[in-house]
Amino acid sequence: MMTENLLLSITMAIAAGFIGCFVVMRRLALAADALSHVALPGIGVALALHIHPIFGASAMLFFGALLVWAVEGKVGVGTEALIGVLFSTALAAGSMIMNSRAELVEALFGGTDVLTWPEILFGLVAASLVLVFVITQRGNLVVMLVSPDLARTAGVNVRRLSLFYMQIFALTIALGLRYLGVLLMGALIIIPAATAKRLAKNLTGMLLTAALVAVAATIAGTWLATHLHRETGPVIVTVAACIFLLSFVRR
Repeated sequence: MMTENLLLSITMAIAAGFIGCFVVMRRLALAADALSHVALPGIGVALALHIHPIFGASAMLFFGALLVWAVEGKVGVGTEALIGVLFSTALAAGSMIMNSRAELVEALFGGTDVLTWPEILFGLVAASLVLVFVITQRGNLVVMLVSPDLARTAGVNVRRLSLFYMQIFALTIALGLRYLGVLLMGALIIIPAATAKRLAKNLTGMLLTAALVAVAATIAGTWLATHLHRETGPVIVTVAACIFLLSFVRR
């Protein structure tokens, strides 16, 4: 089971690195953190109904991403402001739904229990979907980020691509909830991509660098957490932040 856990954590990190590049380029860095908050009510409801928490979290994340996509540009406020309002509310509601402090802490910061087969299967399938989407749509995503009008002229269905992007974004967050929890998964999406933006010279280099940083932080953070007897999520994020700071050595 340890081999499956390591494989899943690596695929999760690669997916986070890949999708994080487009999150940073789209200037939705804060949204990655806020969007993850909506998973908390889903976890609480799933536990109350005796359903696996990952499925409740995923359902709420998909709904949240769909809601943002549906009202984006129609309510007179920016996407980040909208996400902040909606999902801060979701965090408060989710905290009230949780029946015990232990469940709340694990949902917020992730857990160290052995993964179950449903979690492993979900993780591998979800990571594969994220990677396939980024690899096949990266050209269209870049054009859409630069100029939606230019993308439409090139035959890209911007509205549909934006919906798929938001859903893949939500799926990436769901991937890491088991390791980093609601509060920290956004950091693994943002920090490696921000590091890669400083170091890489083109999009391909940025994607590969972000994935490498995310994988290195995940593996090193997991190893350190085991030896220091600390929660895995905070250590992984701390390692990623240290790598980001080291990137400033290079001009």
